[in-house]
Amino acid sequence: MASTGHSAEEAQSIAISALGFIAGDAELLPRFLAITGIEAASIRQAAREPGFLAGVLDFLLAHEPSLMRFAAETGIDPASVAAARRRLPDGNDRFEDFT
Repeated sequence: MASTGHSAEEAQSIAISALGFIAGDAELLPRFLAITGIEAASIRQAAREPGFLAGVLDFLLAHEPSLMRFAAETGIDPASVAAARRRLPDGNDRFEDFT
């Protein structure tokens, strides 16, 4: 069964998988770097910053075709990606406050 993102460890694991997915994609990586302003050589350092992994998931969540491709390639449910985002530092999108 795919990870649900219900724990901080699971959320971090999903985000790391997403970062690997982005880094391995010749179209997504340049777009990610341009949007974030991060140099490719600085990704490892940036990944240690609070909120970075939430930002990685934000990037995927903002583009449904990329999210769906990530889900298909990893077996991680797209809803689990959104749940993981909320579990990461600086990742609380507080959608549940508006429902």
